Amino acid sequence: MKVHNFKKSLQWEYWPSYLFYVPVVPYAFYLALKSRSFGFFSAVNPSIEGSGNGLESKFKTIELVPDTYKPKSMFVAKNQKLEEILNNLKQKNIEFPLIIKPDIGFRGLLVKKINTEIELQNYLKKYNTINLIIQEFISYKNECGIFYHRIPNEAKGKITSITLKKFLAVTGDGTSNLSTLIKNNERATNYLDLVLALNTDKLKSIPKKGEKIILTVIGNHSKGTEFINGNHLITKKLEKTLDTINSSINGWYYGRIDVKFKNFEELLQGKNLKILEINGVIAEPTHIYDASKGTYYKALKSIKEHWKIIYKIGVKNKQLNNGNFTNLKYLINVYFKYKKYLKTVKKLAAN
Repeated sequence: MKVHNFKKSLQWEYWPSYLFYVPVVPYAFYLALKSRSFGFFSAVNPSIEGSGNGLESKFKTIELVPDTYKPKSMFVAKNQKLEEILNNLKQKNIEFPLIIKPDIGFRGLLVKKINTEIELQNYLKKYNTINLIIQEFISYKNECGIFYHRIPNEAKGKITSITLKKFLAVTGDGTSNLSTLIKNNERATNYLDLVLALNTDKLKSIPKKGEKIILTVIGNHSKGTEFINGNHLITKKLEKTLDTINSSINGWYYGRIDVKFKNFEELLQGKNLKILEINGVIAEPTHIYDASKGTYYKALKSIKEHWKIIYKIGVKNKQLNNGNFTNLKYLINVYFKYKKYLKTVKKLAAN
């Protein structure tokens, strides 16, 4: 196990998030001086709280998306009674299985697929001390993250990143049980405790030869999903589709949308797709985590380029009176509020 952990530590894909941001801090500081405000990014997405600084409500943000493009979603207030939640599910016509997650999220923590009312009840008993969001489970097989931005007053935007998501899976050999297949899969061992816990009722089963078993359906890197650089798929046609979607979401200029879709040809046409969530200024161009097509240096360079875009949009929105810069005191308060909330969520996740 120590050898395995050493190998994992050498793969920058798994490095702590601060190693991707601390090196870029001097450049962000330069942009702050240039704009004469440490809160220049606060004007980027006027319709999203804090422009998407990590403390925004996922429910309020997804509500900005037209019904055509979003899954049925429902807000669950902390300590809300189960009976009321079940009644609301019926009114919203949200059936099992469903997805439940914190309303203010962080890297996939506490995101779970719920298959039955009993599972929902058990989840709520443990985690409903914070606000949650429930969404219908979208069964489309494909998922990707698309990073898009549009400069205010310009009709067309640009896609700067596409990340294809490959769910963690193993393939049966006809003789080994699922537990053995998982332990013999190099990527699965990086998430061993999580994967075993998610598949505990199937570990002794023996998949058929060639049978593919998906171990987690949550498209997050922390859940084992592999991020694949899909930037070769960026086309004018797809940008036109994103322009159409963006024009229907007032006050959103920058961020990554996480999308489930049937097939790429229909995605190009804006058909049969669902936006699971919009991530604002704190979002990452997640294609950088595909180590097979990049380097740590290129990852840092991409983050720096996206900070430059944030600066351009924030300054432009300020000039157009679309949004305002926040002051340093506000940003300090946001930082400590974020740290406090993150500590709470991590504590819940550890239980």
